[in-house]
Amino acid sequence: MGKRHRSLMKTVVGIMLVFAAIPPATYWGYEYAYAAPDSAVVHSYEGMTQKLAGAMSNRRETITFTYQGKTAKLKSEIEKAINQAMGSELYLYYIIDSYAFSYRGSTRSVQVTVQVEYRETLQQTAYVNKQVKAILQQIITQGMNNHQRIQAIHDWVVLNLEYDTSHRKYTAYEGLTTGSAVCQGYTLLTYKLLLGAGIPNRIVEGTARAAGGVTQSHAWNLVQLNGLWYHLDTTWDDPDPSPEGGISTVYYMRTDAQMRLDHSWTKSYPAAATSYAKTLSQLVSGGGQGTEGYKQLQEVLGYRLYEEDQVISSAAQLKELARQAAEAGQQSVLFRYRGSDKLLRRDLQVLYELGLDNLAFNSSPFENTGDLKVYVAWK
Repeated sequence: MGKRHRSLMKTVVGIMLVFAAIPPATYWGYEYAYAAPDSAVVHSYEGMTQKLAGAMSNRRETITFTYQGKTAKLKSEIEKAINQAMGSELYLYYIIDSYAFSYRGSTRSVQVTVQVEYRETLQQTAYVNKQVKAILQQIITQGMNNHQRIQAIHDWVVLNLEYDTSHRKYTAYEGLTTGSAVCQGYTLLTYKLLLGAGIPNRIVEGTARAAGGVTQSHAWNLVQLNGLWYHLDTTWDDPDPSPEGGISTVYYMRTDAQMRLDHSWTKSYPAAATSYAKTLSQLVSGGGQGTEGYKQLQEVLGYRLYEEDQVISSAAQLKELARQAAEAGQQSVLFRYRGSDKLLRRDLQVLYELGLDNLAFNSSPFENTGDLKVYVAWK
C-alpha cells in the first residue's frame, strides 16, 4: 500500500540495583496501571496492582508505595503487578512509552518506585474523548444500525487521517490535532470511535507485508458485531496515493484467512471465521427492516462480486454491463471475470464498439476463486 508501519512492540532496558538483602531489580518496558498515594502501604500482589492501576490512569509519572510482606519473589511480583495493571485498560496500554521500577529496603519492608513515561497526557486524552463524542454526533444518525455505524467510522478515519511518513506520531491525539499518524494512531482513534458507538473491539499487533514483499510491524482493529469478529484495518484502507474518494475497502471486515494473505500475528485473539459478505447476504435474504441499508453496504463493498449470477464470462455480458454504466453517467465498472488474462483482453475490445474513449483497466485474483477482479475506466 506504499506505507510503512512502525512497531508497537515495546523495548526493554535493564538496570540492576542492589539494596540491602533484596534481590537486584529494575525494569524498563511499556505497559500501564492505576493510582496510589505516595508512601501508601500494600501487603499483596493485588494491592500493588490496584495502586499502580490508579496512578497510571491519572498519568502519574512517579509512583511510590511501601510493600510489607515476603520479598523473596518481589521482583517478579512487581513485574506481574505492572503488567496486570496495564492490561486493565487497552487504550492506556498503547499510550505508555516506557516504564521502569526499583525497590530498596529490608527482607520484610520495601520502598517501591515506578517511573512511567506517556505518549499522551491526561489532558490530551480528555481532548480525544471530547472530539470522539463530537465526531460520532456528526457521523452517526438516528436509526443507524451497527453495520452502518462501523462503515461511517471507518470512512471518517480514512478520509480524515493521512499516514505520518516521519514516523513520529503514534497517538489518536496527534492524529486529531495534526491530521496524520502511523498505524498506531489510526488504530487507537478507530478503537475510541467504535467504543464510543457501542461497538466492542480490540487492537491486533502483528506484521503486514507491504508492496515489494517487505514485512513491517503493524496494528489494526478486531471488531465484534452480533457475536462475530472481523478484522478492520483503517490504515491500509487509506492507500497512498488514494483512489478517487480516498477510501478503500480491501481490509474492511475481513476473516482471519483473508487477512493472512498479507497480515500475520502471533498473539491469541478471538477467531474471525465468518465472511462478512456471507453475513450481509443472509441479512438481505432475511428481509425486514434494514434490508435496503444492507444492500447499499453490499454495493459499496463490492460484495455483489460474490454472487454467481454477477460473474462475467463473455464479451456480450461485458458489453451490456458497460453500456448500462455509461448510460447511467458512470465512467467505470467493477466486475468479476471468469477466464484467463488473455481472454479478458480479447473481450475488452468489444467496449470500443460503444464509443468509449481512453479505456484503461487493471485486474487481480478474486479471493481464492480462480476468477479475476477487474476494474475498467473510460472518459
